[in-house]
Amino acid sequence: MVDTNTTDPFVMEKSAEESQPQFHQHGEEIQRFGEMRLFPIALSHEARTESCQLLNQILADTTILYSLYKKHHWLMRGATFYQLHLLLDKHAGEQLQLIDLMAERVQTLGGVAVADPRHIAELTTVPRPPDGVEEVPAMLSRLLEAHEIVIEGLRGGIKRTAANGDDGTNDMLMGDVLRTNELQVWFVAEHLVNVPVVHI
Repeated sequence: MVDTNTTDPFVMEKSAEESQPQFHQHGEEIQRFGEMRLFPIALSHEARTESCQLLNQILADTTILYSLYKKHHWLMRGATFYQLHLLLDKHAGEQLQLIDLMAERVQTLGGVAVADPRHIAELTTVPRPPDGVEEVPAMLSRLLEAHEIVIEGLRGGIKRTAANGDDGTNDMLMGDVLRTNELQVWFVAEHLVNVPVVHI
């Protein structure tokens, strides 16, 4: 005799069906990269568009710089391993905060922040490092070169946002992003000075 009181485990009750996550959903792209939304922030469409283009370039290069810091943090070697391992991880964390700050600024302006690693790879101007491990001075030099690329973009962005009256972006680029990068350059560059360790 079949028990008619038991429920079929493959047939959901209505309440269970409503709480079931709906997987594999795909929708239309509602805002394409490079398109702008209108926000009432008293800034022209042209100024907001240019700021987003500048920010996305700096954002792509900064994301690669962040990844270089993490990679070199993991691959650090030699007598200064511990100090550099910690320093590079600290710098990576600071770069990650800048990435979030710039991406949110793009969104605030009505744009779309670059985020997908494959898209970032298309936009970045930072040269690709070898997949393997370089000697420590080469890794540090590579970080400094990436910083200079980011800083060059920042200086151009600061001039353009000032000319366009985008004070919010200008303040962020100068007050947060530029100064953090300049300070990090100093800390990394001092590890490449050839000074005596034990005696003169």
